[in-house]
Amino acid sequence: MKIGIIGGTGMLGHHLAIAAQLRQYEVVIIHRKSSNLSHIKDLQFESRIADLNDRGSMIRAMEGLDYVANCAGYYPTVPKPLAQEMKTARLQMQFFIDGVREAKVSRALYVGGSIVLPKNPNGLGNESLDYPQEPESTNAYLRVKWLMDNMAKMNAEHGLPLVIGIPSMTFGEYDHAPTTGRLIQDVANEEMPAYVHGLRNAVYAGDAARGLLLALEKGRFGERYLITGENTSIEEIIKMTCDIAQVPMIKKTIPLNMAKFISKTQEIKYTLFRGTPPALSSTAVAILAYGQHLDGSKAKEELGYEPDLTVKDAIGRAYNWFKKEGYIE
Repeated sequence: MKIGIIGGTGMLGHHLAIAAQLRQYEVVIIHRKSSNLSHIKDLQFESRIADLNDRGSMIRAMEGLDYVANCAGYYPTVPKPLAQEMKTARLQMQFFIDGVREAKVSRALYVGGSIVLPKNPNGLGNESLDYPQEPESTNAYLRVKWLMDNMAKMNAEHGLPLVIGIPSMTFGEYDHAPTTGRLIQDVANEEMPAYVHGLRNAVYAGDAARGLLLALEKGRFGERYLITGENTSIEEIIKMTCDIAQVPMIKKTIPLNMAKFISKTQEIKYTLFRGTPPALSSTAVAILAYGQHLDGSKAKEELGYEPDLTVKDAIGRAYNWFKKEGYIE
């Protein structure tokens, strides 16, 4: 069986490729021409060049594949107009969908974000939570993730063999960018002066990848599956990181509204004068604002998924990798 992985040079995609190899899949990494394949030199894989902005290349790259996983869902990085962000997300998702359909892939997985789940005022966040209509928020991260989730569900309703896997906050090795591991890096290097309180569910990247592979193999088309670890908080994650890195606990906190103000100010400055991208992006603020504890029982009952590692283990593994790779002094 051949499995194609879009985003295989990233943290989740790399771990998914490892999980697939352990289950004897032939792994095909679908990547841009500019991708640094030295990041995945530990893997055995077939390389296929394609770009989510190029419909034809996506169709060609998926030909002959049994399964495909998209671990490279678009998200905003530097400030751009909302309309531009939405257009990019819509086209990339549509070209992924077209590739699955035209190449006649048997099963496909879209890796989404838990921000698409409105906060549950009466308990844990779960897969059934939905915005009744497009969110009114102008936050680009929320809007593009909602758009792509909606497109995935609508196309599955019309027969596309697509499952939606939603990992919670993920920590682990191979976070070259870094993404969520930036928090560990900044805390360990004592470059985070303050933090914002918030609830989180966090999971080890290897566990998340195993759960995503189960969703791809067993999930019902059109259904979401939360791939979770432990319910925790930003404060606890920072405490654990400080303990592992042997640095003092960060004492200062800032209110969410203040974080939003700082982010907006930095983004306006960047838009007008360019220079260094905002240290506190609107994407980071959205993740802070919409965090909640999550219910992972659906993946346990339908997929047989349960995490193996604790959050502290996940942070420890990520810390050791960052240290080895020179991200942490």
